[in-house]
Amino acid sequence: MRHAAPAARRARAVETYTNAQDSIGPIEPGMSLFAITRGQWSMIDAILHCLDQAGPSDLSIWTWTIADYEVQVMDRLRLDERIQNGRLVIDHGARAKNKAIIAQWRSTFGPDSVRYVLNHAKIATLSSQSGLRLLLRGSMNLNFNPRFEQFDLTEGGADFTLVKSIENDLPALDDDCDGASVYAASKVSGAFEASQLQLFSGLKTWAK
Repeated sequence: MRHAAPAARRARAVETYTNAQDSIGPIEPGMSLFAITRGQWSMIDAILHCLDQAGPSDLSIWTWTIADYEVQVMDRLRLDERIQNGRLVIDHGARAKNKAIIAQWRSTFGPDSVRYVLNHAKIATLSSQSGLRLLLRGSMNLNFNPRFEQFDLTEGGADFTLVKSIENDLPALDDDCDGASVYAASKVSGAFEASQLQLFSGLKTWAK
């Protein structure tokens, strides 16, 4: 499938009060969409619409943590047979809180399917067997949230390539990895001086 150059993208911007299917519309090579929602659909809804359009795909999801009310939608996604391979990039602080869902994700997609990092990004990628390369990102969490949210979707391009390059460079750390290993995997030392990082030396964890 031939991918359009960024300058030739079919760009669209929408303010939407409807569902993900109507808001996003058809998935096309080279497309670019920016949307403002009222939180009526979530990142999971957007992923499912893209799967409807793209067919069998490899999926990656970047998230900070999985809230209690999001576990059911994660199960729905995990059991979707259109997902050929799954990767979960999650903040290391969610290890204890999300222990069960992480174990279930690994049982479905394999022991190498989780990456622990310092993360607050909300990103998903879909690489379809038909040749589509979709990058989804936005302020929304995995479930819907009735407030202003923004969403971007592009097919192909340098942005998709960048995210996949970073993903593929992340090591698969054990569940009991230490903070130093997470810092090294996240490469935060490349963006901060050591004295600045001392302010965050007590790594944040989620209470059980």
